[in-house]
Amino acid sequence: QVQLVESGGGLVQPGGSLRLSCAASGSVFRINAMAWYRQAPGKERDLVASITSNGNTNYANSVKGRFTISRDNAKNTVYLQMNSLKPEDTAVYSCNAEILRRDWRQYAYWGQGTQVTVSS
Repeated sequence: QVQLVESGGGLVQPGGSLRLSCAASGSVFRINAMAWYRQAPGKERDLVASITSNGNTNYANSVKGRFTISRDNAKNTVYLQMNSLKPEDTAVYSCNAEILRRDWRQYAYWGQGTQVTVSS
């Protein structure tokens, strides 16, 4: 069994910063790509940022220059540093990871989601 547990969401004023974390636990042998998605009310879930196992990153145009994705492979954790937050960044943020389990089966797992609200 594998779980992804997110933390770090909350309420922040426009221009503020938050750091999200997502840790994988359980029968993890190796984690390949990891990513953050977000879904605002009434909208589809969109990719925010992704990172490969060797550190290559990709960002949505709307967050380039403001958000930074990183990972700590020793801790099976992916982070999303969010700076200069805007009200339009308000959404539920979820992490996704492609995990090779110790039984040699690979699946894409999702975290439970964490609310980020940007408001004055």
